[in-house]
Amino acid sequence: MLGKILKFTLMLFLALLAACTPAAAPADTPLPPEPIAAPTDTAEPIPQPITLADGRGVEISLDQPAERIISLAPSNTEILFAVGAGGQVIGRDSFSDFPAEALAITDIGGGFGELDIETLLSLEPDLVLSADIIAPEQNQALEALGLPVFVLPNPVELDGLYTNLETVGRLTGHVDQAAQAAAALGQRVQDVLENVANAEDRPLVFYQLDSTDPNAPWTSGPGTFIDTLIHLAGGENVGAGLEGPWVQISVEALIAQNPDVILMGDALYSGLTAADVAARPGWDAIAAVQNGQVYEFDDNLASRPGPRLVDGLEQIARLLHPGLFSE
Repeated sequence: MLGKILKFTLMLFLALLAACTPAAAPADTPLPPEPIAAPTDTAEPIPQPITLADGRGVEISLDQPAERIISLAPSNTEILFAVGAGGQVIGRDSFSDFPAEALAITDIGGGFGELDIETLLSLEPDLVLSADIIAPEQNQALEALGLPVFVLPNPVELDGLYTNLETVGRLTGHVDQAAQAAAALGQRVQDVLENVANAEDRPLVFYQLDSTDPNAPWTSGPGTFIDTLIHLAGGENVGAGLEGPWVQISVEALIAQNPDVILMGDALYSGLTAADVAARPGWDAIAAVQNGQVYEFDDNLASRPGPRLVDGLEQIARLLHPGLFSE
């Protein structure tokens, strides 16, 4: 009897224990959904209007940074690419050939020829970036068509180049990249100046712009990019004492000046070589010819007021003072 009572008590205890234990959830019971994060504000910043005075002193206003740009000068095109706005250039003048990507952009003429106005208008630009070298009448004609024309000034000092970079950066929405580009170029110029400060002499340099008439070649006078670069590179410009930015000099006067170095800025388009210069009658009396210091030079590095002016400065400095620069 006692055994039956114990057995019943044990069964009752197990039943009560089972009743107090929570049932396991079925394997396919869905979990509660994850809380949904509150939406965040990811809206793009609203473009701000831009108002700047151009090289003419004319104020140009844009509702926002330009996205469809036509460049009317090679230096402008090079600046646009240097500040990161190359992808916004939809048209360029015929002479804009650097960087290589520029050649894929629609050619709208210009340079020494006429602009293709029909093509230019069909591109629907929101900015035409002009330059001091462009005839004022051409800028005015484009403005009469309702196009915003910004004329970049034509600097003769490198500080003016840096300012142009920053201006184009503002016009195109690349302010930071423009500042970085200007700073990098400025550092390279400073490196050249520090090197040539150790030079023992300043060679006399004749820059040959056009020697179609070898008895009266054209050279660069005072107040030009070329004059500035030669001076910064540690040389003296033969043309600095002449009158006018671009001037001819007689072969007799050149022989009397007796330059130490001749830079052939017309080599690329004329096909002339250093040997051709050395073979000219009377030129063998010039120190540069006697010492083999006649060099073919890419004039685009000295005549275009764009970022490659610094390339030109570096190359001229190395030619004038090779011992001061490591390879």
